[in-house]
Amino acid sequence: MVKHMRRGVRRVVRFAAVGALVCGGVMVSQAVPGGSAHGTTGSDGSRALTARQTDDVGGRLVSALGTSRTAGNWIGADGRPVVAVTDDTAAGEVSRAGATAKRVRYSMKQLDSATEKLRSAPRVAGTAWLVDPKSNQVVLVGDSTVSTARWSRMKDLAAEVGDAVRTQRTTDSFTTRTAGASPMFTNGSRCSAGFNVTNGQTGFILTAGHCGPPGTPWFTDGTGRTKIGTTVQTSFPGNDFSLVRYDNTSLDQRSVLSVGGGQEVRVTGVADPVVGQEVFRSGSTTGLRSGKVTGLNATVNYPEGTVTGLVQATVCAEPGDSGGPLFAQGVALGVTSGGSGDCTKGGVTFFQPVTKALSALGVSIPGAKAQSANPSIASGGQTGAGPGTSGIDDGVSTLDDVVAYAQSLGPGLVVIVVGFAGLLSTLAIRPRSRRYRRYPAGWG
Repeated sequence: MVKHMRRGVRRVVRFAAVGALVCGGVMVSQAVPGGSAHGTTGSDGSRALTARQTDDVGGRLVSALGTSRTAGNWIGADGRPVVAVTDDTAAGEVSRAGATAKRVRYSMKQLDSATEKLRSAPRVAGTAWLVDPKSNQVVLVGDSTVSTARWSRMKDLAAEVGDAVRTQRTTDSFTTRTAGASPMFTNGSRCSAGFNVTNGQTGFILTAGHCGPPGTPWFTDGTGRTKIGTTVQTSFPGNDFSLVRYDNTSLDQRSVLSVGGGQEVRVTGVADPVVGQEVFRSGSTTGLRSGKVTGLNATVNYPEGTVTGLVQATVCAEPGDSGGPLFAQGVALGVTSGGSGDCTKGGVTFFQPVTKALSALGVSIPGAKAQSANPSIASGGQTGAGPGTSGIDDGVSTLDDVVAYAQSLGPGLVVIVVGFAGLLSTLAIRPRSRRYRRYPAGWG
């Protein structure tokens, strides 16, 4: 009787443990990066929040080889870094470092010279240009507000520079996006909060510079009843970033981003993006959107003035998204500046790099680690910070990283642990077998 009871209990426990493992696995798959619990709030609801994070091998190679031998880098369709080079020796060094080399006609030094000629011409609002490393050209764009006569003069200037510049028109117009992750209201207009930052003593919001001059008050809604803070420092045009000091210390100042649906992304790093990298943007008007980086160091001639050094991406944005965060896998990349088009028909958007803004303002994102590339090329074709190192993240995590990852898995991890414990316990629940006394063969 006892034997059958033990066997029945073992079966029940084993069945419950297997069920716990299955349920826990489903819960974890929805919580980990790439799981459905981290999808977007837009039309592509299944898109994961955690785009592939790629070590910037290409950036380090470009820095090490110099602008006379390279012409930028990007992430290829296969996920490998690609570096544009101008000679066979540089191509060999790139290949030995594990990246793909592409021979091109113009060096970055020559392409930068072409952009300088465009910058020296009289300013024309509605134009923009940037270096496209994939095509090895400077792309000069004119929007719908540029007159035929002015565009003709810009095309003539491009022709003087030569084949290093190509021109194209867009039917939309380049505008700043004033009108986030979280919305901020002032005087009838709206912007989006970017990142919570600090100078070690005071908390601030990093957002777009065109949102308002110093002294601008910001509120949580259009009624002006709950104040957020006041703009204390701005750089626009030229750059496009500003600091809003928290006057209301009861508000959330953690290093997290709201991405809709009650979900948050913890900011753990700060870096410059790479061409071809998949990125995400969150804003109060259009919510969470994704796209890819298509250019760096872009110059845009807004009606309000010229802004340089911007990131260009295919992520859409609309009025009210200004200042909202650009990020990938918890790494802060930029704040929304402006662009063309909308989230219905698409368009391009420009972002102020967050690294430059933080450095200029003397602030940092609490708990976020700077991710910088080492420009040295060690012997043997490896990139790294010194002898015996590859310069690439070796996957070793700190205790905080392990704890943070475990927390990100949510209750599913607990269910899995309980399931394993249940399976192990069945090993101890065995039906008691009848024991027979053994006697010596020669007894009695």
